[in-house]
Amino acid sequence: MPYFCTLFIRMTKLSVNINKIATLRNSRGGDVPNLLQVATDLQEFGAEGITIHPRPDERHIRYQDAYDLKPMVSTEYNIEGNPIQKFMDLVLSVHPTQVTLVPDSVDQITSNAGWDTIYHQSYLQEVIAEFKQAGIRTSIFIDTDLKRIEAAAKTGADRIELYTEHFASEYEKGNKDAVKPYTDAALLAHELGLGINAGHDLSLDNIEFFKQSIPNLAEVSIGHALISESLYLGMQNVVNMYLHRLS
Repeated sequence: MPYFCTLFIRMTKLSVNINKIATLRNSRGGDVPNLLQVATDLQEFGAEGITIHPRPDERHIRYQDAYDLKPMVSTEYNIEGNPIQKFMDLVLSVHPTQVTLVPDSVDQITSNAGWDTIYHQSYLQEVIAEFKQAGIRTSIFIDTDLKRIEAAAKTGADRIELYTEHFASEYEKGNKDAVKPYTDAALLAHELGLGINAGHDLSLDNIEFFKQSIPNLAEVSIGHALISESLYLGMQNVVNMYLHRLS
């Protein structure tokens, strides 16, 4: 009787956003929990990337954290943020694996929209050219509007990161059709030569369905949900649960 062996290769990487760990640390003014140790542990648990999103007020990730984390990240290092000059100087100095450009304002609690890549196209072209000249992979945080996906391809970006809050909130209500615009956006992005990342409100509840629906999904960045779920289930366990759902 013949023996058949099927090899499954998981293509989607899990990058863990550790902003919430920094928020907890900052709330007491000390160094507990230690951000560097958490980043090290997450990678040992199987996470394939570490994401941070420093904001100008440094209310969670501090700019110094970006430098301190660099030697600790042995996987992929992703720094997100609005490309104001201070942020650009930081990224060019730290030289992470990837920079994700997010159009959030100074006082914004969390990201709530992607780039208008049509209106901001020339600006993004200039910013991205500078990062790419330094050899840093670039990604643009973006909604599913197909015209903006097309415009994103003209900026010189390597990837897009699909902003998934709408999908997550609709999925929670039982509306699985809400994933269709993301599928269409991913298909177009791939056709245009863009890599596909995703993030915002992805969780253990919705990540498997989302991953199965999005072709060529290279990376998901998950922070708030993963850290919250870890309070109940343990961080090592939760990381492995995500890895299983992404496989």
